[in-house]
Amino acid sequence: MEKNTKRSKEKKSKKKIWLWIIGSLLTIFLIFIGTAYYTIQKTMNKINTPLVEATGDENEVQKIVTKKDPFSVLMLGVDERKNDSGRSDTMIVITVNPEKHTMKMLSIPRDTRTEIIGHNSVDKINHAYAFGGVPMAVNTVEHFLDIPIDYYVFVNMEGFLQIIDTIGGVTIDNDMDLTYNTYHYPKGEITLDGDNALIFSRIRYEDPRGDFGRQIRQRQIIEAVLKKASTPSILLKATDMLDVVGENVRMNFTMKDLIQLQSIYKQMDGNIEQLSFKEGDGKRIDNIWYFIPEETELEKIKSDLKAHLQ
Repeated sequence: MEKNTKRSKEKKSKKKIWLWIIGSLLTIFLIFIGTAYYTIQKTMNKINTPLVEATGDENEVQKIVTKKDPFSVLMLGVDERKNDSGRSDTMIVITVNPEKHTMKMLSIPRDTRTEIIGHNSVDKINHAYAFGGVPMAVNTVEHFLDIPIDYYVFVNMEGFLQIIDTIGGVTIDNDMDLTYNTYHYPKGEITLDGDNALIFSRIRYEDPRGDFGRQIRQRQIIEAVLKKASTPSILLKATDMLDVVGENVRMNFTMKDLIQLQSIYKQMDGNIEQLSFKEGDGKRIDNIWYFIPEETELEKIKSDLKAHLQ
């Protein structure tokens, strides 16, 4: 009888211990979730600037990311310098068709000569941001490609360096041996930290393909960052990542949009088609060098993007 009573007490004691452990873990988990949610919301409040607000168009309606409707994104990589508004040295348009599980990516050469909407001038397309920030850059790209821009992502390029370092670097397959000053990038699979990735994405004159080679490398780095950011391991670095993003990124994606976006990207299976300007030519006008797109090729690119957004 005493043995049964003793065993019963031991069982109750062990049960209490396990309940205490489970309760403690649950409490820690809930605190973590609460803190993470607070941090995420704080970051989103900081980086989120609706395109309606950015363009000043009161009649514009904010689009919502769904698993059905196609949408477009303008990515602006801006070099912000002291006493300078900065220029969008990287301008990439991405169109996404969730139903087809496809993405198209177009890098616009920064020296492209076009009408700057809202500035009453014809200039290099990357000057649109310098003249009027995100609103003018968005309006100018919409006019240039004759498609609506639903979303934008602004990234301070120095911050881009920190983002790559925070996720532990990126690995890409480099298609050409390249050297820039003390930086050397051998052909084949290479792993880049933020500093090396930034230089790698900017090289132009050392690549015989010029700006087109630079566009290929930018696409590779963006794909590598997206791939790394969609892995579960990134959650362990979430707090550091949010701090860096909060300081260097502005966008009009909401939290719900980003959750949908991650789900959509996972279904893409890396199916990203690269569009590029291959037939255009450089020309000096008033002693300023411009890239002049070939009209037929430009119309073909416009048509491809429009069809993808149908």
